[in-house]
Amino acid sequence: MVGLKPPEVPPTATMKFFSAGTAACIADLCTFPLDTAKVRLQIQGEVRIPRSSSTVEYRGVLGTLSTMVRTEGPRSLYSGLVAGLQRQMSFASIRIGLYDSVKQLYTPKGAESTGLTARVLAGCTTGAVAVTCAQPTDVVKVRFQANVALPDGARRYNGTVDAYRTIAREEGVRGLWRGALPNIARNAIVNCGELVTYDLIKDALLRAQLMTDNLPCHFVAAFGAGFCATVVASPVDVVKTRYMNAGPGQYRNVLSCFLGLLMQDGLAGFYKGFVPSFLRLGSWNVVMFISYEQLQRVAALARAAQS
Repeated sequence: MVGLKPPEVPPTATMKFFSAGTAACIADLCTFPLDTAKVRLQIQGEVRIPRSSSTVEYRGVLGTLSTMVRTEGPRSLYSGLVAGLQRQMSFASIRIGLYDSVKQLYTPKGAESTGLTARVLAGCTTGAVAVTCAQPTDVVKVRFQANVALPDGARRYNGTVDAYRTIAREEGVRGLWRGALPNIARNAIVNCGELVTYDLIKDALLRAQLMTDNLPCHFVAAFGAGFCATVVASPVDVVKTRYMNAGPGQYRNVLSCFLGLLMQDGLAGFYKGFVPSFLRLGSWNVVMFISYEQLQRVAALARAAQS
């Protein structure tokens, strides 16, 4: 057996809630540079208002990371990390930690197992609720990751708190919820791609007795979930990133952002940054789900030891 054994008493909803947030933060710490590279590649080529005379060109994942280190310093890879961790503690705790509880609500009484419909509805529900609560942290995270240093070293924001204040002052409180609709759509899709796929792959492996409920099983299920989530969510993710990073007046609405990207780059534009997206989302899912499973078991064992 690899890792902790499943506890006899299943973890409570509270344990899952805090385990999910903590596991997501661990995953973010491990994969944040890849997420930053993904954001830079996704916004590359968009028309900025005001126009910038000097534009840094990024090529590929490693090229983007090396260019950022060379032109902005190593710390730029973790720009927006504070907002990212704030986002995960509020966002992942809801969308992942409450998934099992909501899934049971959608499961008919007396059913022997949970069907696909109940899983999809649970994923969409927790994803939408999580975005509604955590959207401001996501806006600030994207702004920091997309923020290229100016020639004189000036920055768009001086810190996380300053970013919240500046956006609220210059764009109104609604600015903190910029891109909420595409983000809700994205995370409903991502939640289904991640949680439902992970759920289904894990159940299939256990029922077929190909693997036991341990780390290798969690790794395979998480890797498959990361790939599926990237394929289905990448188009929405690109539009979301561009719209959330846009300045006032750059796009009239989400639809104008979508059409502008389509006219400028074609269908391929919706898969800009796909490789770093998959590297990030795939590795993020592996680290998060393995950590999540183990943290739940640690919490359940600690509770059992106290009782």
